[in-house]
Amino acid sequence: MSNSVETAVQLADLSATTLLRFATAGSVDDGKSTLVGRLLHDSKSVLTDQLEAVEAASLKRGQEAPDLALLTDGLRAEREQGITIDVAYRYFATPRRRFILADTPGHVQYTRNMVTGASTADLAVVLVDARNGIIEQTRRHAAVAALLRVPHVVLAVNKMDLVAYEEKVFASIAEEFTAYASELGVPEITAIPISALAGDNVVEPSANMDWYGGPTVLEHLETVPVSHDLTSCHARLPVQYVIRPQTAELPDYRGYAGQIAAGTFRVGEPVTVLPSGRTSTVAGIDLLGESVDVAWTPQSVTLLLADDIDISRGDLIVPSGDAPATTQDVEATVCHVADQPLTVGQRVLLKHTTRTVKAIVKEIESRLTLDDLSQHPHPGQLVANDIGRVKVRTAEPLALDSYADSRRTGSFLLIDPADGTTLAAGMAGESFATHKVLTTVEDEEGWDF
Repeated sequence: MSNSVETAVQLADLSATTLLRFATAGSVDDGKSTLVGRLLHDSKSVLTDQLEAVEAASLKRGQEAPDLALLTDGLRAEREQGITIDVAYRYFATPRRRFILADTPGHVQYTRNMVTGASTADLAVVLVDARNGIIEQTRRHAAVAALLRVPHVVLAVNKMDLVAYEEKVFASIAEEFTAYASELGVPEITAIPISALAGDNVVEPSANMDWYGGPTVLEHLETVPVSHDLTSCHARLPVQYVIRPQTAELPDYRGYAGQIAAGTFRVGEPVTVLPSGRTSTVAGIDLLGESVDVAWTPQSVTLLLADDIDISRGDLIVPSGDAPATTQDVEATVCHVADQPLTVGQRVLLKHTTRTVKAIVKEIESRLTLDDLSQHPHPGQLVANDIGRVKVRTAEPLALDSYADSRRTGSFLLIDPADGTTLAAGMAGESFATHKVLTTVEDEEGWDF
């Protein structure tokens, strides 16, 4: 193994053991931003000038103590209204681990933003107000976390100071949420009673809840086992750019550049290019200006193939013995994120990795009712924040993995072809549904594939 590859392996191992991506979610006024602010403050991850700015802003609002929520509510509209609107990303570290944190909104109309924040998360912290218990928005966030295959979910029962730190209140909420999330298929659920405002069980153990013997929020974040080992997954390289310098030094150079979405590629390995199905062999791999024998996710590389075949942006390079089937009929669960509804027969663009193709929504099989996880068949349309099952017919074949196998190559976006608005985020093959709808839709404007 060369020194460059050896160094890259060491860096990859370091990243795998020290980096955690997590998102916070919950209903309005559950205290998400306060929890994040408390984490940043008590872990000493706040710069002096940031804290001074928060203290000044808090005084202007008539608050004696610093409002730690202002550390994440960065938009002016958020500060003025006292709510979280956008996804606020923060980066902090402790001696045990580095963190990338996404503080997502709690209002129902901003549920779509949670999809963005949780799409790359290894863990989701769902907050619940101890006074209110589990409500619809809590179920919605749990459903989104389950759909996005977030492997770890923390239930943070907040504002325990307002219910006299009663154990039975926490136990009742934890039992209800665990039963609901388990039904959704969430693999691991950890419940922690906290007071973000007072700091109970956030970074330091609470003296007010001696009946709780579990970890604090930060302790759990520092110790939860997180696997970033995507090198053993199905190898996939979406082609982003074809490099042909055509210089005197490199007259015959033709490379296919992109970020490896999953798995590992090696020189000498037989590969297949999808959707064409053409085959070749990896003749070389360029990484950061150097030739290497092996490359893995999430490295950005240029592959050189032994044969001069037709490859363009949007094609997918995969090992010949591990190629996904191509299809024009996509069945998926989608989270609708646009203000305008998604309707049967609607013409859309489907963006999968680096490939964008025309498509038609052939069926909306069902819409998920979050209260009891029942399916409402044939809804006709999906509106903002709806979760539903759809069938989409594409103009060209796509090579999609199941989302359960790969979050990168099993996901896609539906886009409005008129103005480029993102309509829905889709997960191929994912389903809560048991009811199957069998209908077809004919299109009158030449988009019937």
